[in-house]
Amino acid sequence: MKKIIYSLLIFMISTNIIFAQDKTEEKEKKEKSNKNLPIKPGRFFDLNTDTGSWMSLDVSPDGQTIVFDLLGDIYSIPISGGKAKRITKGMAFDSHPKYSPNGESIVYVSDKSGGNNVWIRDLNSNDSIQITKEKDNQTAFADWSKDGDYLIVSKGRRNLKLYMYHKDGGNGVKLIDKPSSLKIVQPEVGINDRYIWYANRTNSWQYNAGLPQYQISKYDRETGDIKRETSRFGSAFTPTLSPDGKSLVYGTRYEDKTALRIRNLETGYEKWLAFPVQKDDQESQATMGVLPNMAFTPDSKNLILSYGGKINKIDINEGKSYEIPFQINETIEVGPELKFDYEISDEKSMIVNQIRNPSVSPDNKKITFTALNKLYVMDLDSNQITRLTSFEDETIEAMPNWGPDGKEIVFVTWNDNIGGSLYKVRSDGKREPFLLTQSNERRINGVYMNPRWNPAGDRIVFTIGDARNYRSSEGPGAFKSNEKIMWISSKGGQLNYISDSKGRTYPHFVDGKDRIYLFGNSKGLVSIKWDGTDEKNIIKVTGTTPYGSGDTKRPSNASLILISPDGSKGLAKINNNIYSFTIPYTGLESLKISVSNPKSSSFPARKLTKIGGEFPSWNKDSESINWSIGNSFLTYDLNDAEQFDKEQEKKDNEKSEEEKKKDELVEKIAELDPDLAEEVSEEDKTDEFSPDEIQIEVNVDRDIPNSSILLLNAKIITMNSDQIIQNGQIYIKNNRIIEVSDKEIMIEDENLIKIDMTGKTILPGFVDTHAHMWPRWGLHRYQPASYAANLANGVTTTRDPQTATTDVLTYADMVETGMILGPRVYSTGPGLGYWGYNVKSLDDARDVMKQYSKYYNTKTIKMYVAGNRQQRQWILMAAREQEIMPTTEGSLNLRLNLTETIDGYPGQEHNHPIYPVYDDIVGLTAFTKKAYTPTLLVTYGGPWAENYYFATEDIHNDEKVKFFTPKDELDSKRRIKAGWFHEDEYAFEEFSVFVKDLVEQGGIAGVGSHGQFEGIGYHWELWSMASGGISNHDMLKVATIQGAYAIGLDKELGSIEKGKLADLVILNKDPLDEIRNTSSIEMVMKNGRLYNGDNLNQIYPLQKKSENFNWQEKAPSSLPGINK
Repeated sequence: MKKIIYSLLIFMISTNIIFAQDKTEEKEKKEKSNKNLPIKPGRFFDLNTDTGSWMSLDVSPDGQTIVFDLLGDIYSIPISGGKAKRITKGMAFDSHPKYSPNGESIVYVSDKSGGNNVWIRDLNSNDSIQITKEKDNQTAFADWSKDGDYLIVSKGRRNLKLYMYHKDGGNGVKLIDKPSSLKIVQPEVGINDRYIWYANRTNSWQYNAGLPQYQISKYDRETGDIKRETSRFGSAFTPTLSPDGKSLVYGTRYEDKTALRIRNLETGYEKWLAFPVQKDDQESQATMGVLPNMAFTPDSKNLILSYGGKINKIDINEGKSYEIPFQINETIEVGPELKFDYEISDEKSMIVNQIRNPSVSPDNKKITFTALNKLYVMDLDSNQITRLTSFEDETIEAMPNWGPDGKEIVFVTWNDNIGGSLYKVRSDGKREPFLLTQSNERRINGVYMNPRWNPAGDRIVFTIGDARNYRSSEGPGAFKSNEKIMWISSKGGQLNYISDSKGRTYPHFVDGKDRIYLFGNSKGLVSIKWDGTDEKNIIKVTGTTPYGSGDTKRPSNASLILISPDGSKGLAKINNNIYSFTIPYTGLESLKISVSNPKSSSFPARKLTKIGGEFPSWNKDSESINWSIGNSFLTYDLNDAEQFDKEQEKKDNEKSEEEKKKDELVEKIAELDPDLAEEVSEEDKTDEFSPDEIQIEVNVDRDIPNSSILLLNAKIITMNSDQIIQNGQIYIKNNRIIEVSDKEIMIEDENLIKIDMTGKTILPGFVDTHAHMWPRWGLHRYQPASYAANLANGVTTTRDPQTATTDVLTYADMVETGMILGPRVYSTGPGLGYWGYNVKSLDDARDVMKQYSKYYNTKTIKMYVAGNRQQRQWILMAAREQEIMPTTEGSLNLRLNLTETIDGYPGQEHNHPIYPVYDDIVGLTAFTKKAYTPTLLVTYGGPWAENYYFATEDIHNDEKVKFFTPKDELDSKRRIKAGWFHEDEYAFEEFSVFVKDLVEQGGIAGVGSHGQFEGIGYHWELWSMASGGISNHDMLKVATIQGAYAIGLDKELGSIEKGKLADLVILNKDPLDEIRNTSSIEMVMKNGRLYNGDNLNQIYPLQKKSENFNWQEKAPSSLPGINK
């Protein structure tokens, strides 16, 4: 095969016949234009509609034709209306067309190059020319100069700036670039080309936005001056100028609706023109405009615009409007469907998913690590794993480190009742752990982190924080948890102060140096003396520049730097990848190096990981670096890697002349046909050095009850289609539903427990498809309040679509083994994009994806705005190959939402930022089965719904809320909370109409509480989604079976059917009568165990009081104070 391809290459070069293409062959031209969008259509959506959502339009200079966009394609119709003619098609997303002054071309925005750019299309030849050449633009807008030679463009990532380009090419010039926070959208050129009008605001968007957000300004091309033209409380946006230069129309908000105003530019007189029109998008990123583009007719007598799903004409003088009808009957290309069904194991034994803080013994024969927050050691010869402690489940064990002689291991503990401690234990496990942090038989309390032995072995250095703050702090971090750097004798005793930490942590040492080395986020690697003085800045390290989300692109800083024991090298963790590098002896203060391209780094450097890694550390010999990912442990031998490189270099130098010539030919052909060149180079890819890898299998018992129960006389809403059993029975054995019936179930089992459910309504357990339950990171805590609150409120399955860290892997295992109470915890792991990757190719996407599919076992990922459309398609393709269901970040970005729907992404987190939405978007979303989780508690494009509930619900006196919510957290969310909105400003009811329409057309939606107020917040979200008019039964399906479908678990849970998991909610009131009855929870069953909904006391199969709810705090009483 290689010979054939090689011969073909020679033939192609020598004869100069390099796939010559006839410009008239439309199909080949289309394929060439789409090379940057690698996904090929797999489904075809029949679009038959006379309505459209958010249509930007323009009128031809002769007044005979309207051009408009819809679902990423551009169409034209006669000015009087009629059947739409398709101008662009394919999977590229094209929008915002505007006619050239001569009417022969349109300028528009398209992502056909992979990123969003400005293009010109000749309407006669259908040829398109790319004007801007950006890869990372999030959006762009353009208008013609009146002479037709120039294009005025606003473009950028978030804060768009104003540019000018020539239609025939060039790099253009920036007209306005300051301040950096300025955002410019929808430029409009005035009648004489001198003035450019535009809408502008400060920063890209604002959550819970107050008004105004936008005003209109104009730029003078003669003087460069900028003049503000409006000052309206409701904002001013989408400036539209009449051809005669006499009128300006713009959008503004009047109370909670959008209106149009018209200004006489000669007299300054203004009046209302239309109200209400399409609701504007000023409270989000407005990537499709704050309002859709509108246009005057050439005689300046009529305004053509879209609202109400129609194209309309407003007579400026008469003030009357007329519909201009259109009809589209087309086929929309859509990416292939991506849906997998995942099994939930009933095996009694399971392997722990994550090992944490692995450390290799000085003799390289053993590894210590924690799994399920318990301390272990593994013999590398025999693979025998031994637990070194016998502390109860409530005690967290973490951050082990070997003593220099390899005989002892130091580690930290945390217990909510006792506080934190520092222990050491023999590595052979033959003695109980020895408490170091006690003096005169008194425990020295604190929260201890990252202990490290000094090379002499007589001291242990660590950071310490306040235990009280650690216990009471809200969220995954804790105030003052790394407050001081201290040391203690390796025999225990008093703590000795070194310095305040000042953001520095991870103490470690260099052999022969009597200094302490530390890492600080702002300073990089530093060292200090034992008395805390003489700080020396050693080195800062930066890595790749991620795709990111802002306008200023900066290389990523290291999140950890550790110097090697011999002091000659360093390791750095950057965006979850691990690098090694030489540390030069320069005498320079605060040396800074980049390892973004290790081959061109200032000093020898290597990228050690392809798929990421965590908890990196040096071996004692300074020649190997270790890390873990999931439950795998990897070792990278730097000497072996160097020898490998030398052998590869030797092979390269020994290449024959024929092979060298072939390499040159591949480079040439790559310029003309990258696909063929890639096929050849794939076969000859240079081998890469790989680290040694072992899987550490810690086997533990999965929590599955051994019992049988029969629930009697209940109303059962099964979610099996529309089945409702008015008086039924459910037979459950162990953790599975065996039978559901409206008749008596006969069972011969002397151990069977029967419970009468007369008057109760039973549903499947609720599924929260967007649950950010973030317990403490780093040093964990036992029994998170958020887990208990969700379970008590009927949520039996959760999916966290962006965990920021991998701590969730351990917490999820703690739930599955029964160590702590909580719903089933599924997650995407840290969002793909959150870690700052910049995916360069499909292969790169495959490598990144592997950490999720192979090591984290997440089943789903969140594509967190991880790149332009080309990069997003690579990620989707890699996900399909590795059987992962990705969901996406809504990002207040309608353009992004629609392109991901077209590509075939199976999920979207957060609502579309616009409403109303019509049959085009509803139908497409339903057709693709894209699961839509709107998270209205943090509404995109309006005030957050949670503010409404905080203002209207008496949660402060709700006994269940108080039982499951830490007092400080409850107060922070309910008392003296900023953000007050008039009731009609809340938009969640309008946004939820899309959920109703979507489900009625056969689409998929999910309830996602976003972790805003754990437990009851799920019901607030459910009620918000129901406010748009969906039937109660359909809403309950969304909360159960559809949510399960969204995360690939609908074959295992989400309905009450034979064979499914026994996850149930038992209600005192029927939610079919009133949707707010979902919170009337009497009992919750999860995995066959039945709990009291008020306190999570276990009712069955054990009768057991809930324990370790250490967040609960008693109110002050019977104390001195002012007498009432």
